[in-house]
Amino acid sequence: MNILGIETSCDETGVALYSTETGLVAHALHSQVDLHAVYGGVVPEIASRDHIRMLLPLIQQVMSDAGIDKPDAIAYTAGPGLVGALMVGGGMANGLGLAWDCPVIPVHHMEGHLVAPMLEDKPPAFPFLALLVSGGHSMLIAVRELGDYRLLGTTLDDAVGEAFDKTAKLLGLGYPGGPALAALAEDGDEQAFDFPRPMINKPNFDFSFSGLKTAVMLEVRKAEAEGRLEACRADLAASFQRAAVDTLVAKSIKAAHAEGLERIVVAGGVGANKLLRKDIAERFDGEVYYPRLAFCTDNGAMIAVAGALRFAEADQAAEIKAQARWSLETLATPASA
Repeated sequence: MNILGIETSCDETGVALYSTETGLVAHALHSQVDLHAVYGGVVPEIASRDHIRMLLPLIQQVMSDAGIDKPDAIAYTAGPGLVGALMVGGGMANGLGLAWDCPVIPVHHMEGHLVAPMLEDKPPAFPFLALLVSGGHSMLIAVRELGDYRLLGTTLDDAVGEAFDKTAKLLGLGYPGGPALAALAEDGDEQAFDFPRPMINKPNFDFSFSGLKTAVMLEVRKAEAEGRLEACRADLAASFQRAAVDTLVAKSIKAAHAEGLERIVVAGGVGANKLLRKDIAERFDGEVYYPRLAFCTDNGAMIAVAGALRFAEADQAAEIKAQARWSLETLATPASA
């Protein structure tokens, strides 16, 4: 069975074809980074228009690469995300569902990230702890099986990816700032500044990154006033990254132990961070799983595999589902799971 996956929740247009027999068949991704960079962040109207421009050509490319005329079902991101962007993907999926006479499957964006490691040669088995970290989310979730999710902790303010981007902006780096900051940090001393590890000793599993960001801002202003910012930018980046990663790793390991879980899945855009991957693998006494780097950011492959796992919920094209907010805990286990 072949599932076409469509991802248009924010600023990446992703399309993929996934086979339940052979795995990922073909995929394509278009990033809007250059379009939004001039504004320093995602502009929803521009995002929607670019999805309209790119989605059909990417679908044609993937179908051609796969060598098939039509899929058995179409999965699309139904939320959470930018409503206009979601409507583009949902409209295309439902339109093609009618044209191809195949069912469609609305997929939760974060469940897509959560199951992205299922695309790898060694997929994680249930149950596991999921650390979902991106520009919009920082969550720890106890995953007993597909659809059985319990939110253990989330961010009380900035998501960690947002904190990376804002810190990068303070240091004069471009958008998106996270990868640029991580690259700069490789040349810095992570012990140069003693930044706080917010809430690391709290008994709960929630995150907070606004205090860390403020601490960096104060050091940046001090360095600017003293005329030494350029000399210590790499140290600031490395020290910030170390504090953020220490917080994520400590909370994740504590949560896994509290839930009696021997596996951790790290997913989402920040899941591509090299220091995070290295530290959690070294410090956790169980198994750690990640998607490949190309599938950490938003992509069609994760939506396709999530759609395959939820094929029991497939229905003929009827109405477009697009939800800006959608709690992961409202999902249920598929009847066939």
